[in-house]
Amino acid sequence: MCGIIGYVGRRPALPILMEGLRRLEYRGYDSAGIALADSGAVSVTKSAGRISVLEQQLDLEVAHTAGVGHTRWATHGAPTDINAHPHLDGSGRIAVIHNGIIENDRALRTYLERQGVQFTSETDTEVIAQLIGQFYDGNLEQAVRQALHEVTGTYGIAVICADEPDVIVAARQGSPLIIGVGQNEHLLASDAAAILAHTSQVIYLGDGEMARMTPDDLRLTTLDAIPVAKDVEEIEWSLEQIELAGYEHFMLKEICEQPSSLENCLRGRIDLREGTVHLGGLVDCSRELVRARRIIMTACGTAWHAALVGEYLFEDLARIPTETDYASEFRYRNPIIDDGTVVLAVSQSGETADTIAALTEAKRRGAMTLGVVNVVGSTLTRETDAGVYLHVGPEIGVASTKAFTGQVSVLALIACYLGRRKHMSPAAATQFIAALSQIPEQMSPLLEHVDHAKAVAQRYSGRDNWLYLGRGYNYPVALEGALKLKEISYIHAEGLPAAEMKHGPIALITEGMPVVVIATAGSQYDKMMSNISEVRSRGGSIIAIATDGDREIAKLAEHVLYVPDTLEPLQPLLTVIPLQLIAYHAAVLRGCNVDKPRNLAKSVTVE
Repeated sequence: MCGIIGYVGRRPALPILMEGLRRLEYRGYDSAGIALADSGAVSVTKSAGRISVLEQQLDLEVAHTAGVGHTRWATHGAPTDINAHPHLDGSGRIAVIHNGIIENDRALRTYLERQGVQFTSETDTEVIAQLIGQFYDGNLEQAVRQALHEVTGTYGIAVICADEPDVIVAARQGSPLIIGVGQNEHLLASDAAAILAHTSQVIYLGDGEMARMTPDDLRLTTLDAIPVAKDVEEIEWSLEQIELAGYEHFMLKEICEQPSSLENCLRGRIDLREGTVHLGGLVDCSRELVRARRIIMTACGTAWHAALVGEYLFEDLARIPTETDYASEFRYRNPIIDDGTVVLAVSQSGETADTIAALTEAKRRGAMTLGVVNVVGSTLTRETDAGVYLHVGPEIGVASTKAFTGQVSVLALIACYLGRRKHMSPAAATQFIAALSQIPEQMSPLLEHVDHAKAVAQRYSGRDNWLYLGRGYNYPVALEGALKLKEISYIHAEGLPAAEMKHGPIALITEGMPVVVIATAGSQYDKMMSNISEVRSRGGSIIAIATDGDREIAKLAEHVLYVPDTLEPLQPLLTVIPLQLIAYHAAVLRGCNVDKPRNLAKSVTVE
């Protein structure tokens, strides 16, 4: 959620830190700051607001070769200059930046105040800085270690000290940190995007691990000072993939990338001649997975909608009882995890705090755990027993688009993989994966003709309330379409299973109210037409998503956006695209910040 960048090396640190902060803007933030270490002093500059405000206050000519930067999303204390990171200890010689939440900060603050420590901010992070200052006796690494033994909660921290100006100490517990390895330099970040311009060689810090970085040395240990050996890995993304490449917004770029991102997702995983699916990440657990008696999918936000499509797919294709749980609710109830239960976590970032917590609870209760994740090396990929990567490339826009279609595609592959091993005939499997392989090509025309989606947005973006209706496989798409509209354009929208409309929400329909109806050809088409009639009779304006060639629906709808025909279980991969485009254009027309919507963050790493 917040962003961390650090640099220690032979080059001036400030330009590298500022570049890293700009690349972290997509994560969401409300203040930013920089700390630079020099012999005998630490200089801190920070401010509420955008990075551009911070930049105006900086002396861009300084040549310090070590420093840390931070973008903050407020949790403890308002987004003010004082509460922005970095935070200093009482001496002003130690600076700390921090992602996460310290759960015992009040107790620690009270203890420190009794020792005479005076706090200047409302944040939990200052508690860490003051603790480190209390323990510091000339060895920064040891002081950080001692302080963190007193801390309860989640953190990714970076610490610099005036007395050790060529050292950065970092530690992680539940909040991601990546170490970049360069020539006579080391970088630190919460996200690979921040350092990719300087190195693609990285080490992923694990929970309970610390790093001491200098220009020429990197020492990894546990919090108990036990040495840790880690492999240097290659970031699979390119710098070009995290640039706008001529698009006005990252969201539009990522919507338009879906044909190619889906091709990458499917590449090497389907064999049309044999009618089989190959998923290397599931090979070691395939026998146990085939014997699963029940699957629980857990996720948040857009990933939860993808998981809901997955629930339909698993029960339809694999014939395994499946349920979808909000990760944020899963561990706070008493879930039944019995023998043969598999828990599958879905996440773009692999760092979603609620999803990781749900996964931890599932493992504690003895479930086999799987992950469907986009980011290589993320926490979920290390904590699950097995899993499948999306391989859709980096997603920078806060509103998830190509990750959704990637998640649905991977879940479709897993469902077919299991179905083929249980009851699915070769002919049925071949038909399914052949249709899936055609989806990227079918997506392309939807992206070449966006004028209709823009016209819908122009006509209705001034309306404050929208309804989205779908049935079966397209019910989760209705939820996702409504989420996209409200999160980036700030229009209230509600997604519903269409049959539930008459059990209460139909009372909301007023003259001219936009009602988006996903009414593609399929088993419930006639029912959807009845729902359209119900809305029309009460004055609602119908925006229909329909299958190419359907002329009947044009007689009932004010607007029709057509998608190519495909198998019903795969329709969400196509029907979601017009809804993404409508939301995007509505946000642009309303003057909203499309890639950085208010109050939201790309990776929600706190509860």
